[in-house]
Amino acid sequence: MHHVQKMLLALLLLFTPFSGEQATHHHDAPEKLGTVSFPISCLPEAQQTFNRGVALLHSFAYSAARDAFHGVAEQDPRCAMAHWGIAMTYFHQLWEPPLPPGTMATAQSEIQRAQQAPASTERERRYINALSLIYQDADNVPYKSRALNYERAMKDLAAADRQDAEAQVFYALALLANISATDKKHANQKAAADLLEPLYRACPQHPGIPHYLIHAYDNGELASRGLPAARAYSRIAPSAPHALHMPSHIFTRLGLWEASIASNIAARDAAHLQRDTGEELHAMDYLVYAYLQMGRDREAGRIVQQLSEMSGLDTADFKTGYAATAIPVRYAIERNQWADAARVVVPAGAPPHVAAIAVWARGLGLIRSERSAEAHLEVERLRKIGLQLRESDNGYWAAQVDIMVREVMAWSDQAAGKPAEAVAMMSEAADEEDSMEKLPVTPGPIVPAREQLADLLLEQNQPAQASQEFAIALANAPGRRAALQGAARAAELSRHSH
Repeated sequence: MHHVQKMLLALLLLFTPFSGEQATHHHDAPEKLGTVSFPISCLPEAQQTFNRGVALLHSFAYSAARDAFHGVAEQDPRCAMAHWGIAMTYFHQLWEPPLPPGTMATAQSEIQRAQQAPASTERERRYINALSLIYQDADNVPYKSRALNYERAMKDLAAADRQDAEAQVFYALALLANISATDKKHANQKAAADLLEPLYRACPQHPGIPHYLIHAYDNGELASRGLPAARAYSRIAPSAPHALHMPSHIFTRLGLWEASIASNIAARDAAHLQRDTGEELHAMDYLVYAYLQMGRDREAGRIVQQLSEMSGLDTADFKTGYAATAIPVRYAIERNQWADAARVVVPAGAPPHVAAIAVWARGLGLIRSERSAEAHLEVERLRKIGLQLRESDNGYWAAQVDIMVREVMAWSDQAAGKPAEAVAMMSEAADEEDSMEKLPVTPGPIVPAREQLADLLLEQNQPAQASQEFAIALANAPGRRAALQGAARAAELSRHSH
């Protein structure tokens, strides 16, 4: 076996706690982030700190990883890869936005320092030059083009040395970062999985491999393949809150609510201890979703209450803003509390695609509370948000907002006594939604459009057609409580009608 693979199998990361005041998941327990070996040409005493930084990077613990790479730079000021590592912590490939606002100048400075450092090998220069493609010409070249350039560079790097496990893993991540939401054949996901599955057998304690396998399999077609990685990742890197949360992506896809709850309680608690508010809220969102699917409304309500007691949230940050908005919206809409939905407030400074969720909830809540006239204002607000997103080249969320508009209009048509128009409008929404994949930050739509179409048909006393739509909705999102209850009611009504 090549020496790199031997190191990957043998090397255990230093049991060094997260920097500053952050605490590990288990009090007084050794830090456990998995096994990473990324040989670099810097001073030998910096190697283990660098490996730890890469392990944190693979679990998206970006702040802690940045501290580790700064530590490498302090140990060896001539180490080019220390600055590559720092620049990598500003590249959040599967999050939105992938390049956080206000960080571009710092990241560009770090990658320039990496390029100018004299102490680097040809292999290291290839990693550095690949990452530089993300940051160069950022004002003139669209991010999507730069991300594709980075993917191609990582493909070449991975092909040049098949024994370089890190090159294969980072190339797989680049593939996942460039998936098309409308590719229902999941070409990039399957290509990434083909890279990662053999590596997983060779490097069973590597944190990035199961993490990225979960992302590759986080879709309706492939979700069942993700269970082994989902069950392993949290045991490999339990000191990383994101590793504790990620299994719930697969559990949510498969309707395994108890497992999702356990995963997200652990993730929330660890993130809270480490003062990672974004990750804490992300886990809370998935937790509320799972509680509601089990009918555990009281526990879901406690999460909503805890959210209301959290102050100083940066709702302009997408990850934080999305969860802070979606949690109360889920709690109202899933429980048909339409008056509560009509009172949902758009968080201050929320990005437009986050604000849209609150506006959508208000529109639905007003219509279902027999206040349809007021709902037209919310439809107009949604349309303006969709236009704003389209003009800013955010096609994915513009399409999601178009779906929201159709959903609100469909219920408006239903309230206005236009059942055929309502079904046609909601069918359009369902078809468009089914043609697209969700983003990693969300458990899915608040209520899938297909499920709403079935509800609409049930309200119109069309149980046979409703049953067909509920069956599709449950195939797309297994175990959703409202869909299961609706399907049972439709079946009962169908029996009584014969």
